[in-house]
Amino acid sequence: MSTLNLETATHIAQRAQATGRELRAAPLTIAVLDAGGHLISLLREDGASMLRPQIAIGKAWGAVALGKGSRLIAADAQQRPAFIGAVNNLADGNLVPAPGGVLIRDERGEVIGAIGISGDTSDIDEQCAISGVEAAGLKADAGVAV
Repeated sequence: MSTLNLETATHIAQRAQATGRELRAAPLTIAVLDAGGHLISLLREDGASMLRPQIAIGKAWGAVALGKGSRLIAADAQQRPAFIGAVNNLADGNLVPAPGGVLIRDERGEVIGAIGISGDTSDIDEQCAISGVEAAGLKADAGVAV
């Protein structure tokens, strides 16, 4: 698979949502983007707060834009705040440096998109994202083991 289609993106989002329900997570919002950073699928659970779609998209978009999971971007923000601030300025504020944005890789290891989740703690968001990607038979790349 070299591209991410709507069917696969929807499957990833639904499996991530199912993991969230199993974990009794707060209402989640799940965004799946293609490798160009374009939104394919957005799932917003009942009760999710108003900015959750933008946060989920920002986590996924940052992962695709910088080529690494948003957990690593968050670490960069702590270690190099001026750099991440400048990058976020270049990105028109669309970068969300918090765990929950995970690259989606195909069987060859190529980045075909990213998933971003917002709603619970960042660790739970990331866990649900990884679960959704792996349930689709793809590789979740958060950058570090959780």
